[in-house]
Amino acid sequence: MVGRMIICGLLFSLNVAGQEQETIDSVRSHERTSSLMRRLRQVQQNLDEKARKKVDPHYIELPEKPWTVILRYNENIVDVDYSQSLDFPEQQEHVDWKLCFQPPMASSVGIWVGYRGTGFAYSQSLNKNVGRYFSFSSTGAKYGVNFRYRHFNTREVTFKAKDQIEGKEDQEYERNGNMPSPVWIRSAYLNGYYVFNGYRYSQAAAYNQSVIQRRSAGSFLAGATWYQSSFEYADINNALFILIGNGIHRIKVHQASIGFGYGYNWVPLRGLVVNAMLMPTFSVYSRVKVYKYAFNFELSDGTGEVDDYGDWNPETHTWANGKTHKPITMIKENDNNIAYWDQDDEIDYSMFRFSADLRLGIAYNWKNYFLGFHAQYSNLTYKKDQCKVNIFDAYARLSLGVRL
Repeated sequence: MVGRMIICGLLFSLNVAGQEQETIDSVRSHERTSSLMRRLRQVQQNLDEKARKKVDPHYIELPEKPWTVILRYNENIVDVDYSQSLDFPEQQEHVDWKLCFQPPMASSVGIWVGYRGTGFAYSQSLNKNVGRYFSFSSTGAKYGVNFRYRHFNTREVTFKAKDQIEGKEDQEYERNGNMPSPVWIRSAYLNGYYVFNGYRYSQAAAYNQSVIQRRSAGSFLAGATWYQSSFEYADINNALFILIGNGIHRIKVHQASIGFGYGYNWVPLRGLVVNAMLMPTFSVYSRVKVYKYAFNFELSDGTGEVDDYGDWNPETHTWANGKTHKPITMIKENDNNIAYWDQDDEIDYSMFRFSADLRLGIAYNWKNYFLGFHAQYSNLTYKKDQCKVNIFDAYARLSLGVRL
């Protein structure tokens, strides 16, 4: 009996001690939570005070509610032009040809959540077979950052060509069709800029509506851009295009540019702002890496003798007559005689490539809601010998947001 009482007493003591410990832990947890909330409020107050000090309230209004939730609809389009030149000196003939790739427009809907102009977005594509597209942006009083990534493949192509004989244009060709195998194109674009008159002019007023432009104002801007892309159609089914392209089957580009431009916010009435920005840029670093195949054929005008070449030896990379290349006017699909192997990669460095960044933004604010439209156009060009690639990248965005 005594033993049971002792055991019950011990169990009761343990239970009471456990309840006391739970109470102590609960109080400590509540204190930690309260302390964390106080620190977060202090950080928020500091950010708000700094944001107000950086702008002229007569020109830029900082909304009382700092959080922003935006529903977005995006349209993105990329156009890639790949061109080459061919010379036939004996016939005094020159051919310029171009492949134009334009994949389906990438449409998506998404949501953006941010605090004072900086936040994160998630988008869901509405199309099939348009590849992958991702973007991020952040805008402050004196800076802005934009990032875009696109990865897609396509077979649809427009072929254009001009034929010149003895320096005179002979014929022009244009045809829509499909490549034998897909062409893969990847591009990443990172852009940042600095606003000199950020005290009275705000890019954010037009592009993410984290502030409101009350009076018209403009500013000079300085910017920097990092761009990299790759263009690849290495499948042997595309052998004819690779052969007439001097064996090039893949191009990788890394380019860094700086620019100086101007932006202006026009406020025709309260709550409405129209922005236009133009920034020419010049590359200060441009690296082009070219991957090439060597073939056992070479393009010919069809006048040479080709019957005595014999069989191809893949070990020595020669025909039976000792020659490496056999003249040919056209490669047929699934031609079993085609042989190819990798050549050494070629890397070329250059500077002072010109491009341009053009943007247009419109926003209308009422109470804690706003409606915005934003469009941007970029043109990037790179060249290697007689090979040239132009990439036209543009997108448009419609936004509906609320401040919380």
